[in-house]
Amino acid sequence: MTDGDLTEGTVLHADLDAFFASVEQRDDPSLRGRPVVVGGGVVVAASYEAKRRGVRTPSNIRQARRICPEAVVVPPRFEAYTEASRRVFEVFRDTTPIVEALSIDEAFLEVGGLWRIRGAPSAIARQLRADVADRVGLPISVGVARTKYLAKIASASAKPDGLLVVHLEQEREFLHALPVERLWGVGEVTAAKLHEHHVRTVGQIAAMELGEATSLLGGATGRHLWALAQGHDPRRVETGKRRGSMGAQHALGSTPRTVEEIEVILLGLVDRVTSRMRRVDRTGSVVTISLRFGDFGRSTASHTLARPTSHTETVLDVARTLLRQRWSEADRRGLTLIGVSVGQVDDTPLQLSLPLDAASGTELDTAIDEVRGKFGTASLRRAAQLGHGAERAPQPILPD
Repeated sequence: MTDGDLTEGTVLHADLDAFFASVEQRDDPSLRGRPVVVGGGVVVAASYEAKRRGVRTPSNIRQARRICPEAVVVPPRFEAYTEASRRVFEVFRDTTPIVEALSIDEAFLEVGGLWRIRGAPSAIARQLRADVADRVGLPISVGVARTKYLAKIASASAKPDGLLVVHLEQEREFLHALPVERLWGVGEVTAAKLHEHHVRTVGQIAAMELGEATSLLGGATGRHLWALAQGHDPRRVETGKRRGSMGAQHALGSTPRTVEEIEVILLGLVDRVTSRMRRVDRTGSVVTISLRFGDFGRSTASHTLARPTSHTETVLDVARTLLRQRWSEADRRGLTLIGVSVGQVDDTPLQLSLPLDAASGTELDTAIDEVRGKFGTASLRRAAQLGHGAERAPQPILPD
């Protein structure tokens, strides 16, 4: 270990670049270097070539085509993305045993215990990027820093396909030059309030007294942002962290749908989520539906169950009720995406004291799981889904 090595933090944030679009470009060489848009009616992902031309998520495909007429639009292939993610995380775990997954395409890695066998964190990061390129064929950006927050900011600054090391002696200079929007927790409302008081950089927040920050932003928000601006982030990289929720979503495009058609899609989403929960012996007690509208507004609604469950019909009944309660708004504003998730997920076993009809439904769930396990997920569908083959590939919601 050299004195130079001591200037580096040991937290890596690794983030795949334009993940879905990069997988499409990897698998179809004719798409490389071209603006690629992944989606149906709504842009799910865009390559950097498309982003540079102004394409953004979640705009609609027609708008993307107007902005970038040469864009190549491809339908999403979620199974391919899941497989690519699995292989990338194998590389992460071959690099260090301390890996904290944030989503399907990003993770924190702690490499502080690898100095003697692998070298400095920057060297480990360079090798990680090379391994992902060689073994999976995808570009990845990596930030190296002392804290999670700084590492995540560094990886974003390194994009696309880059590496940025924030040395310990450079932290203050790097952090304080950032716009306030780069702080975790600063959305449009908070940014507008800060701008109204002529606060535009992280350094200006750091220069405040704590009481001044809490007076301007409120107690919790003020303390949180002031601490980040000072470079304080005590969170450690946590390995083996399990999901707090499991869910799926489906982009609908701009075609008007009836509530009955949306309920068929909802059935497919709930079926997918609950079968995944049963596969890993998890149950949950909070059912949430997420809606996105044609004006890009969003709405969510939740209901807490009396006891945790992974029973498909139980979750579906709640999700249908939540949808019906908000259907007039969804119909008026134009529904472009629907998602469902089950939260407060834990290892609580399914209650045995279910009513007779629910117990028989659990047996049906088990039978369906067994058939799909043997013959594949597409081998068996529920009767309500017949004639709706286009709705079989919901987009996975990323873990909390």
